[in-house]
Amino acid sequence: QVRLVESGGGLVQPGGSLRLSCAASGSGAGFLIMGWYRQVPGKQRDMVATVRKDETIEYATSVKGRFAISRDYAKNTVYLQMNSLKPEDTAVYYCYVQDFIEFRFFDFWGQGTQVTVSS
Repeated sequence: QVRLVESGGGLVQPGGSLRLSCAASGSGAGFLIMGWYRQVPGKQRDMVATVRKDETIEYATSVKGRFAISRDYAKNTVYLQMNSLKPEDTAVYYCYVQDFIEFRFFDFWGQGTQVTVSS
């Protein structure tokens, strides 16, 4: 059973920084993809940043140069360092992992953590 535990959200002023963490458990061979998505009310959930098992990283255009994703393979934990935060970064941030089990891909989501950027 895959379990995701997120932490690190909160309220920050524009220009500030936050660090999100997501500790994952339950994968036998390690997750194929770990990352972060975000969602605001009334809109779809969008990819923020992902890191694959082969260390390939992808960022949304809107966060490039400001956010940095990293992954601790030994701890199965993924981090999102968010710098130079803007009000438009306000959203619920969801941890995401993809696993490959018995020849099938499975997606798992965390419970979400609120990030609010406001003065």
